[in-house]
Amino acid sequence: MSPADSAAVSQAAKAVDGDWQRVHPASPFVRGWVALAAVGYFFGRDAFERMLQGRDFLDPNLNGRVPWLLAGGGIVLLLTVGGFILSWYFTRYQVAEGYVRVNTGFLFKQQRQARLDRVQAIDIVQPLLARIFGLAELKFEVADAGESAVRLAYLPLRQAKQLRATILARAAGVVTGPETVEEVPEAPEHVVLSVPPARLIGSLLLSEQTIGVLLGAAASVAISVWTENNAIFLALIPAVLGVGAAYWTSFNKGYNFTAAISPDGIRLRYGLLDTQAQTVPPGRIQALKISQPPLWRIFGWYRMHVNVAGYGGAAGNENAARTTLLPVGLKPDVMRMLSLVVPDPGVEDPERVFNAGLEGLASIGTPSVDGFVTTPRRARLLAPLGWRRNGFLATRTALLIRSGRWWRVLILVPHQRTQSMALEQGPLARRFGVTDLVLHTTAGPVVPRLFQAGVEQAVDLFDQQAARAREARKRQTSEQWLAQIAPQAPEVAAAAQATDHESPAPEARPASSPPQNSLHHQEDRHDG
Repeated sequence: MSPADSAAVSQAAKAVDGDWQRVHPASPFVRGWVALAAVGYFFGRDAFERMLQGRDFLDPNLNGRVPWLLAGGGIVLLLTVGGFILSWYFTRYQVAEGYVRVNTGFLFKQQRQARLDRVQAIDIVQPLLARIFGLAELKFEVADAGESAVRLAYLPLRQAKQLRATILARAAGVVTGPETVEEVPEAPEHVVLSVPPARLIGSLLLSEQTIGVLLGAAASVAISVWTENNAIFLALIPAVLGVGAAYWTSFNKGYNFTAAISPDGIRLRYGLLDTQAQTVPPGRIQALKISQPPLWRIFGWYRMHVNVAGYGGAAGNENAARTTLLPVGLKPDVMRMLSLVVPDPGVEDPERVFNAGLEGLASIGTPSVDGFVTTPRRARLLAPLGWRRNGFLATRTALLIRSGRWWRVLILVPHQRTQSMALEQGPLARRFGVTDLVLHTTAGPVVPRLFQAGVEQAVDLFDQQAARAREARKRQTSEQWLAQIAPQAPEVAAAAQATDHESPAPEARPASSPPQNSLHHQEDRHDG
C-alpha cells in the first residue's frame, strides 16, 4: 500500500472511530471560486480591456487613487480568503454512535446528521474544479428524505472512496470493532452496459427537443417573410442560448454513462466535466418508464427513467440525471436493465411480453393476442390514434401499462410498490364507458396512468392490483434480488455471499450497527 493510500485509510478509520475530522483545506475555494472570480472581474475588468486595446494598463486619471484602489481590493480579497479559511476551520465531520454528523458555519452554526441504519446509498460527486484538485463530495441518501440529508464536501478522492466503503461496511455489520484500521475493500461490481458518445449525440439531434427547435425555426422564418421584418431573429437569441444550454446539459450529464451490478444495487457513473458515481438500491425503485420518441425509431433507441424513493420530485438538471436509468440504448440494453430492476418478470416469455409493451398494437376486429387489455373499440373517437395502443397487462410480479402511438411509452410498476390507486372519469369518458386508472408511487418523472380502459376492466384491475400489492409486500426481500441476478454477475453474488458468511451474528454487533439488509426491510415497511 502506498503512503498516500495508508494516509487515506488512516483518516477514514479515525473518522469512523468517532474522531472529529476536517475536510480538505481547498474545499472552501472549490465551493466559492465564483466569489473569487467576481472580485477579480470587478477590479480587473477595466485594466484588462485597456490592455487589449493597446492603451495604458491603468487609466492616467486614476494615478492619484491607485493606492487606495489597490488597498480596497486587497482588503476585499483578504476578507474573502479569510472567510474561506474560517469556513474550512469550522467545518468538521464525525461518524460515531450510529450517526454521520457534519458541522458547518462560524457565525451561524449548523449540524446535519444521518442515521447509519437509514443511509441507503452514498454517492461520490466530482465537479470539474474538484476533479482538478483530486477531490470528491460524498452525498448520503437517507430513507424517508426528499433530498440528501448530508453532503460532505470535499475530501481527497482516495479518502472519500475509503470512507464510503468503511461506512457502508459498518452499516452492514461487516466491520464492527473501532480497532479495525485495515483497508476496507469496495464492493465488487460487474459492468453490464455503457453508452457510446456517438449514440448520445445522435439521440440529442433526434430528440423531441430538436423537433421543437425545427418547428420554432420554421415558424420564425414564416413570420419574418410574412411581416418583412428581420428583427424577430434578434428576439430569438435568448431562446437559442437556452436551447444550446439544454443540449449541453444533456450531453454533459449523459457522457460516459456506465451501468454496473454490485451487491448494494445498480451503480451508475456518468458525466463529462462533472462526474457522479451513484448507487440505486433495487428496493428503492418504485416505478420505471421506457419511452421512444418518433425519430428514435430509425435506430431502435429507447430511454429509461425511474422513480426512486428518497429522491423526491424536485425539478432540476441534477435530479433529472439521477432518475435516468438509461439515457439512450438499444432494445438489448433495455432488456438488460429491466432484468436488473425486475429479475423475475412473472411471465414465461418475458421478451415477447416486453416487445408487445414496447411496440405492440391491437388488431382491429380481433381479440388481443399479446395479452394486453386495450381501450374498447367504442371509445376510439376519444383516441383515434392511440386506442389500439393504450392497454395494460398484469404479471405475477409487476403491472405493465403501455400508451402512445407515436411517442411510445411503457411503464412498469412492481406490485409491492403500489401505494394507492384512483379511478378518474370525466364527462366524455363517462359517455363512452371508459375511465383512467392512476397508480400513486413516490414523486418522480414516472406517472403511472392507464388511459381510457373499459369501466369493468378498470374496476376489476383496481381490486386485483390492491390484492397483488398486499401479497407482494409480504414476500419480497432484497436477498431475492441478489440471488436472481447471480447468473448475470456470478462474481458479485459470490462476493456478497462471502461477506454474509464473514459478518458476525446480529447479537454480537454493537448498538450503532444495524442488522445486515435492515435498510431494505425498513424501506419495505415504509412503502407498505
